[in-house]
Amino acid sequence: MISSSAAAGIALVELGMALTPGPNMMYLVSRSIGQGRTAGLVSLVGTAVGFVVYMVLANVGLAVVFVAVPWLYIGFKAAGAAYLAYLAWQTLRPGGHGLFEQRELPRDSYGKLMRTGLITNLLNPKVAILYLALIPQFIEPSRGHTTAQGFALGLVQIAVGVTVNALIILAAGSVAALLKRRPSWSTWQRRVTGTLLATVSLALAREVPARA
Repeated sequence: MISSSAAAGIALVELGMALTPGPNMMYLVSRSIGQGRTAGLVSLVGTAVGFVVYMVLANVGLAVVFVAVPWLYIGFKAAGAAYLAYLAWQTLRPGGHGLFEQRELPRDSYGKLMRTGLITNLLNPKVAILYLALIPQFIEPSRGHTTAQGFALGLVQIAVGVTVNALIILAAGSVAALLKRRPSWSTWQRRVTGTLLATVSLALAREVPARA
């Protein structure tokens, strides 16, 4: 039902977004390093459920709600931009922590790990933009039922996103150990992560006045 070019396009979009540091990656990496790979993978299950929730809502009319109540969408984007700016500051400030730096975290139950992963993903502005603004661009009405295409493209996105995040979780411990042996690398990693977060935050913030 969907073309190979549409599937490849959304896969590349998701790959780029998944590799850009954001709330999901920061939470999953911190859990993987602080509580082990199993905890990171359990948290990823919650994140995957968040993707499914967005996919269902977007295809049954969430976009219509945002069109009918535009301030809701504007407020969501503003909150997302502020949250990413906060994460950037936490990373770049003196004494801040990098993405792969080891730190002490309380050990959470598997249930709490899944719930937190779900909530983190539902509050992730990048995911909202993906489902409300990017995926619809790959839907071709001439190919049939648009809702079915939306679900198919959503499944492609979820498969790529979960795979990339799983690989990051599995590699997080090794990367953290390497950066611990190379303090200068850790400093540069923190600067790059903070800069990327700030860039995404500014990009979102610039769209808020335009939408208003």
